[in-house]
Amino acid sequence: MIENLDCAAAQTGERQELRRQRRTGVSGHDFARFVPLPLRHVAKCVLLSDYRHRVRELSRLRRMPRYQTTSTTLLGKPFRILDAASFLSMEREIFQQKIYAFSAANGSPRIIDGGANIGLSVFFFKNLYPSCRLTAFEPDPKVFSVLEENVRVHGSEGVELLQRALWSAETTLDFASEGADGGRVSRDKDSGNAFVQTVRLRDFLGEQIDFLKLDIEGAETEVLGDCADRLENVSNLFVEYHSFTSERQSLHRLFGILASAGFRVHIHPLSHSPQPFLHRKTQLGMDLQLNVFAYRS
Repeated sequence: MIENLDCAAAQTGERQELRRQRRTGVSGHDFARFVPLPLRHVAKCVLLSDYRHRVRELSRLRRMPRYQTTSTTLLGKPFRILDAASFLSMEREIFQQKIYAFSAANGSPRIIDGGANIGLSVFFFKNLYPSCRLTAFEPDPKVFSVLEENVRVHGSEGVELLQRALWSAETTLDFASEGADGGRVSRDKDSGNAFVQTVRLRDFLGEQIDFLKLDIEGAETEVLGDCADRLENVSNLFVEYHSFTSERQSLHRLFGILASAGFRVHIHPLSHSPQPFLHRKTQLGMDLQLNVFAYRS
C-alpha cells in the first residue's frame, strides 16, 4: 500500500535514530523541539546517510542544464531521465506530495496511466500496489524508449506499455516533442516534429478501472468527451487541465463531463498569476494548468 513507498527509508532512519538515542540519551522528538530547522538539517545530513545522499543528489540535479540526459539513484535503482528540471518537478509531486495516492478495494487494482512520460508514475503505482494491472501510454518516441528502460530496470510485471497517444479516434497525428514532459499533439501554432499513432481511451474502459490518470498536454477534454458514457466504470480520475492562450478554454466542458459521470472534484492550481487582471504568466503557450482530482462521494 502507500506505506511501501517509505518502508525502506523509514526502517533505515529508525535504526539510525535508535543508535543516536543510545549515544546521546536524547529522543528524536526532544531533539527536534530544541533544534532550529537549519541545524536540524545539518544534523540529519551528519546522522542519516539516506538523507545525506538525497541532499547531494538533489543538489547535483538542480545544477544541471535543461534537456541533458542523465541517471539518478534518488529512487534507489538507477533511473534514467531526459531533463533534470522536469524530473524534479514530477518527483516532488508524485513521491513527496503523493498526488496519485488512492485507496483501492483490493490489492490488484486496474490502473490506466495516460501520459506516463519516463515512468515516475508507473513506478509510484507499482510501489503503491505491487500487484496492480497497469496500462501506460506514452506517444513521444524518445521518451517512450526511456520509459521502457526504466520499467525494465524497476520491474515490469503487470505493466503494459503502449507507444500511442490518446485521442478521440484511431488515426495518425502531428506531434510536437518538447524533449521532456511537454510533448503534445500539435496545435495551431505548434511546429510538429514527429507523427504518432493514436488510440481511443473508450476502448480501454469496458471494465472497472480503479484509477485513471490523464496528463496528456491539452488533449484531455477531447479524449474525455469521446468516452463520457464509459466513465461510469472509473472510480478515481486524475486529469491535468491545460488552457492554451490561442484557444477557447474548455474547463466548463471538462467539469460538465465529470459531473455527468457522477464525480465530485477537487482542484490544485499548477500555475499561479498573483494579479491576473494585470498580468498572466504563460508557459509553453498555456496561461492556466490545473490538477483535477475526480472521485466518487
